[in-house]
Amino acid sequence: MNCDIIAVGSELLTPYRQDTNSLYLTAQLNELGVRISAKTIVGDRREHLVAAVRNALERADIVITMGGLGPTEDDLTREAVAEALGVRLRRNQEIVAALYARFAARRIQITDNNTKQGDVLEGAEALANASGTAPGQWLDTVHNGHRKLVVLLPGPPSELKPMFEGEVLPRLVATIPRRYFATRTLKVAMMGESACDARIAPIYRSYADVETTILAHLGDIQLNLIATKPTRAEAQQRVDALASAIEEELDDVLYSSNGETLERIVLYHLELAGATLATAESCTGGLIAQRLTSISGSSRSFLGGAVVYSNELKTLFADVPTEMIAEHGAVSRDVAVALATGIRARVGSTFGVGVTGIAGPGGGSDEKPVGLVYIAVSDGTTTEVVEKQFSGDRDRIRQYSAQQALDMVRRRLLVARG
Repeated sequence: MNCDIIAVGSELLTPYRQDTNSLYLTAQLNELGVRISAKTIVGDRREHLVAAVRNALERADIVITMGGLGPTEDDLTREAVAEALGVRLRRNQEIVAALYARFAARRIQITDNNTKQGDVLEGAEALANASGTAPGQWLDTVHNGHRKLVVLLPGPPSELKPMFEGEVLPRLVATIPRRYFATRTLKVAMMGESACDARIAPIYRSYADVETTILAHLGDIQLNLIATKPTRAEAQQRVDALASAIEEELDDVLYSSNGETLERIVLYHLELAGATLATAESCTGGLIAQRLTSISGSSRSFLGGAVVYSNELKTLFADVPTEMIAEHGAVSRDVAVALATGIRARVGSTFGVGVTGIAGPGGGSDEKPVGLVYIAVSDGTTTEVVEKQFSGDRDRIRQYSAQQALDMVRRRLLVARG
């Protein structure tokens, strides 16, 4: 089964408020094997909300709205859902009486507009709200010949979560067939999204029951595999089978088959090999070191690094000859190699990484444009160096450079292990 979630409230269309309820509901529904087909945020305009509910009813088995159940003029969810379904609202006098009693117990004068919270969709059940005044609603109905579950929930998380867990979740468990999700996340470094898809599309297309999505970001590709089956074991078997086929095709360009970050994988291989690493970074400004040290226990393999932004520090901390910088320039293949070999020798690590480049936006020339980066990895015997021309803004160039450097270390370790 699938579900549409509709968040209601004009405040959610501003830069100051964020919809977090849908993340909670997605996790809860996924546990039941319910897929989320769409999430919509709509303001407090009745015609927009009616259209959103109608669209949701067309594609989803379950429609959940969040918010717009209060007493004010802009709380229009009940009215809009009723219009979209073509049903009437009926005022539940028990709810109204409970509201009067609640206000009286707090010695607060109730206003007439509060009574609209007693309006219930024809055929719906009111859902108790232990943390607020607005009850939710549950409607199991037929719309255009198809069974639909329509759920109205309050917007405040302190009201929504207990209502969902206490009132909605038991009804869903009793109503819908239980299905199970299984997922796998595979990751690829420094490969184009289209090139990756060209290689794996023939494979994942043959697994029609497994949904495959591709997310590319700054030199990192994430492949998400999702299967839904009557049992967890069946679902897991299908995603594992597809993951194995993709792993075989991508071979060493795939660095993780369970969603780990590249820096975690690098540290894993370093520790497995009993090896250590040090870095000398110029244009990346310590970004490689930051990523590595974000992992607990990284000190077992990462000895440290130097941010050698100035020419003087390249010489002081990584022993780059001043005449080399004068002859070839700070951004050059020779200097990258010298950085890698120099920092490795200085700290006594197994591997050294050197990075130098022009991150921009200024500093480039026709001969050495912005985005030109040299990255070197040395083990004291052999040194690999690559020249890259990355595009984009300063942050993008730095991120790509760090990703490239980490992937070079990973590949070097794979070769060392044979």
